[in-house]
Parts: sequence; C-alpha cells; structure tokens
Amino acid sequence: MFQGETAISVDEKGRLAIPTAYREPIARACNNRLVVTYNPFEPGCLWVFPQPEWERVRDQVNALSSVKRVHRDLQLKLVGAAAQLELDGAARVLLPVSQRAASGIEKKAVLLGMGNKFELWSEQAHLAKIHQTIGEEEVSEEMVGLRL
Repeated sequence: MFQGETAISVDEKGRLAIPTAYREPIARACNNRLVVTYNPFEPGCLWVFPQPEWERVRDQVNALSSVKRVHRDLQLKLVGAAAQLELDGAARVLLPVSQRAASGIEKKAVLLGMGNKFELWSEQAHLAKIHQTIGEEEVSEEMVGLRL
C-alpha cells in the first residue's frame, strides 16, 4: 500500500504534513486516523500505522506473555507508547514531544512507506542507516533466492 521515501519538514510545534501522494490512501485505509509508536528495533525511527493495521499489531503484541522481559519491553515500546494521530485540515499530524525527543526527530525527517505502515526517521539516523551496507555474511537463506 505505502512505498517510497519523502523528506519531511517538522515545524516548531512538532507538526508534519503528510505528503500529497499518501493522503487519499490514508483516508481510504483509516479515515485519517493513524497511530505513532517507537520502532523497537531501530533507534532514530518511529512507526506510523493506519488505525486498523495498528489494532492488528497491538493485539498480537498484547497477546504475548508478559512473564518474559523481552515481551514486556516490546509491549512497553509499542503499545505503551502508542499515540493516536489525526490529520488536520491541512493534512498535518502533531507528533508527541516525547517521541520526537527520543527518536531525535527535529526540523528534518524522512518518511518511508513500508507497505502496511510508515517509518519516520530522524534525518541523521536515516542517513546513517542508508550508508550501511548488507555484508555477505548477513545474507539470510530467505534473501538468497531473491532476484534483485
């Protein structure tokens, strides 16, 4: 559903405008209701889900036993930190201050369409990630069969 990379400006209030290409698909997918939360696997990145997709993810994460610390950590970072977003009349969303601070998102960010969700990266973290290459020793068996 969502794909592509877009440089985004964040205003002094913490608002960012959703790119024009995504506005109609977001309206169809979730009636302009999104959820933002931490990416538990990558520093400098937030995940932004359409509401229905978020509910599916939330329910899977909450179904994990909280007896295991890694499950509690995942629940904390995803469910505990989740914030509802709704596009305003100018197709902007307001990011929570705590999430902006923790991810290092300031005036410039990068929005990536990742299929069922978006990733919102701080400009610096995104640049660092893009400069990393995948080494031969990191290639998984599932990757070997890809025709890229």
